Amino acid sequence: MKTVLSSDSMEIPEGVTIKVDAKMIEVEGPRGKLVRNFKHLNLDFQLTTNEDGKKILKIDSWFSKRKTTAAIRTAISHVENLITGVTKGYRYKMRMVYAHFPINASITNSNHGIEIRNFLGEKRVSFLNLFFFCFFFFCFLLVCDCSAYCFYVCLVLFFVLGMLMCECIFGFLIVFMGC
Repeated sequence: MKTVLSSDSMEIPEGVTIKVDAKMIEVEGPRGKLVRNFKHLNLDFQLTTNEDGKKILKIDSWFSKRKTTAAIRTAISHVENLITGVTKGYRYKMRMVYAHFPINASITNSNHGIEIRNFLGEKRVSFLNLFFFCFFFFCFLLVCDCSAYCFYVCLVLFFVLGMLMCECIFGFLIVFMGC
């Protein structure tokens, strides 16, 4: 059964500007600018102001079924995450997991390298110099102009190849030739 009109709205906090242009949401704040594409969803985005003068982002869906109605709240959550990204920011933490061989990792070289012990039961100690690793990784991304999926694939490949070879330049060359 279809619902004639489903809608939800959210308040936009102070210090954040939002631009809506044909289902492209652009959020700008003190930490930068983020853009999200919602063209795959059958939703209408409107920027309005309420009686208090606060900006409100209203999302409507006309003649929608249950899944499209659920997409309204999903879109609002995505916009809230964009707002969090441009105001507070995010911190990602990497966790090393293992199935059989306990991996030990420690940060060395005045926070510029990682020392990995017992990787796949190996006796040798692997050392990753993070400065060169990050430099070549971001140079690769700039050269290839990769999508988000390719970004994560390259990140995993760089990390694994760097650990196995202990030479970031070789990992860079292998991934560069493969892409």
